[in-house]
Amino acid sequence: MLIIGAGVAGLSTAIKLAVQRKDLDITVLTKTNTKESNTSWAQGGIASVWDFSKDGYGIHIEDTLDAGDGLCDPKIVEIVVKEGHERVVELIEWGARFDKEDDGEYNLGREGGHSENRILHYKDITGWEIQRTLNEKVKSYPNIKVLEHYFALDIITQHHQGRNITRLTPEIKCFGAYVFNKDTKEIDTILAKSTVMCTGGTGQIYKNTTNPVIATGDGIAMVYRAKGRIANMEFVQFHPTALYQITNENPDFLISEAVRGYGAILKTPDGLEFMEKYDERGSLAPRDIVARAIDNEMKISGAEHMNLDCTHLDHEGFLDHFPNIYEKCKSLGIDPFIDMIPVVPACHYQCGGIITDPIGRTSIINLYAAGECTCSGLHGANRLASNSLLEGLVFGHRVALDIADQIDHLELETDIPDWDAEGTTEPKEMVLITQSWKELMEIMSYYVGIVRTDVRLKRAMDRLYLLYRETEKIYHETTISPQLCELRNLITIAYLVTRGADMRKESRGLHFNTDHPEQFDYLELTYM
Repeated sequence: MLIIGAGVAGLSTAIKLAVQRKDLDITVLTKTNTKESNTSWAQGGIASVWDFSKDGYGIHIEDTLDAGDGLCDPKIVEIVVKEGHERVVELIEWGARFDKEDDGEYNLGREGGHSENRILHYKDITGWEIQRTLNEKVKSYPNIKVLEHYFALDIITQHHQGRNITRLTPEIKCFGAYVFNKDTKEIDTILAKSTVMCTGGTGQIYKNTTNPVIATGDGIAMVYRAKGRIANMEFVQFHPTALYQITNENPDFLISEAVRGYGAILKTPDGLEFMEKYDERGSLAPRDIVARAIDNEMKISGAEHMNLDCTHLDHEGFLDHFPNIYEKCKSLGIDPFIDMIPVVPACHYQCGGIITDPIGRTSIINLYAAGECTCSGLHGANRLASNSLLEGLVFGHRVALDIADQIDHLELETDIPDWDAEGTTEPKEMVLITQSWKELMEIMSYYVGIVRTDVRLKRAMDRLYLLYRETEKIYHETTISPQLCELRNLITIAYLVTRGADMRKESRGLHFNTDHPEQFDYLELTYM
């Protein structure tokens, strides 16, 4: 049993499977260490109906459908919202600490697009707390083995047995994965009856992103190369309020949406409120609306950023809820109680990905997927804030139950060749890889950003094809390195985002094309 990725989706799958089947050997791969994942960078919290006297599943469902702009799968939304509460309760039982009021009740935050306060959080580092909880829980199961510094190169299918596989080939099967051991520099073959893809996001295709440097879309790229079904990659969520910094850190520091939920107000550099011009919900409108509004205000005024005004907020409460945000701002000479915080939109979340069914199965037999790398139907054209961690928990649970029930009926395929590195040489110029990565970020940031046009998308496709050809030549002629493989994956992701954007001749959710500003009545996925 193989799980690729050690964030909330991967570890919750491993834990649930270990509970169900103590006889199974479960291997979890992470390309860095168990403390580093997209999960650990999540600030705001996890959305779950908690105060049933004021909130309800139906309200959370409606908020999610509204944010998704017509492309959510109502069945999946209902599953995640209704099962989510129990999954969060389990997380608390495993040791997760969420902030409470003096009376012992949970302090429930509110974020953009939510009608009620339902965000459980731990200060402004909720993801870190959830990752800590899962890491500790995993240690209690002897049949879970976590391998750090293992980079998955490709999932193994009939293609590696010499069969010609196309997107029309029926019954493509996954037999495990080829994995690069960063310590030994060798490529291992890990065979498994079932494999789960939990590799997180794709943010490193852009210059400005709140995603960690490991967010290179590896899982989506691997499944695409294996001829699996991918959809809705054009829906890239830009978080409206990353901290504007001249130093261009990677990743950008996130000013959590929970700060606006706490009462902060978006303003121009001149101190004027502007969000009411775009949405009656003001600064708490869904992320796609707020990000486009900020982008538009910056273009109108020529300003390099907009501002988030926290000066009117309760100081003690702010420090209690957002200590890390406060310290980060102070380290840059910004006092949130005196100065407005300069903010800009930055790439934050991929709403498309590997198509999964309600159980987490993909179009490739024996391959499951969960978390941000998927297109489960929950997020549609725009993710509702703090629904992502919830999705990872719910689908981790569902995948584990199905594998536990099915795995005894599966055969382990052993007729798999080792990785063939014959004819390759050591790369002579790493600068070619790093420069291509920079070019990729420039292309995507300038041509496939928050606002798109047909001309920009065409130019991006042309430039990406050149990068693809150059990188494939290096890949086939030199020995494998994680940097080269990440670049190759990012080029694939950039192509899928751009191709999806070019195919969608409308503006919906996170995809806005000024050449096609109308939103059509038909609702469909963009398959790739």
